[in-house]
Amino acid sequence: MSALRQQAACIARRARPTGVRNTRSYASGHGHHHEHTVEESFGPGFYLAFAAIPASVIVYQISRPAKDGEPTTIGKWIEKASDLSKEWEQKNHNTTAAIQQAAKDKHLFLNIERNRHIELSYPEVFQHGSPYNVPAGHYVNIDKVIAHYQKQHIDEEARKVQKLAAAAKSE
Repeated sequence: MSALRQQAACIARRARPTGVRNTRSYASGHGHHHEHTVEESFGPGFYLAFAAIPASVIVYQISRPAKDGEPTTIGKWIEKASDLSKEWEQKNHNTTAAIQQAAKDKHLFLNIERNRHIELSYPEVFQHGSPYNVPAGHYVNIDKVIAHYQKQHIDEEARKVQKLAAAAKSE
């Protein structure tokens, strides 16, 4: 009997319409019987069409030449724009010339012969490093370098003294 019951329930399920669904009505029936008022504006199209009339009159007036033979206002605007373009053209030309000159200078400075002689400000530059744990023979004897710079210093001081003596005599 149980098999018959299951089969009857299956047939009943199939016989029930599946496409029918409860649709919801958004019209409320709770005593609100007045219609909603909708306030609509004219829209942008109306205002654009309405503004086209004075705009066309203004464009017509601007495009007409003056009575004493002067060019039109639009012609004056075009002339101003062409003057501005000439100014921009001159500015662009000056900028390009400056950039080209800078490039020439850069190549000149990069390719000149360099002076390889460097005067040392102090002879200890050869002996930089830690004075501790130095293996024997790793420091070079720089007595000749020290003597050279001492002689150069004495010569410079003698030159300064001679210059001061000459200046004192001329006064």
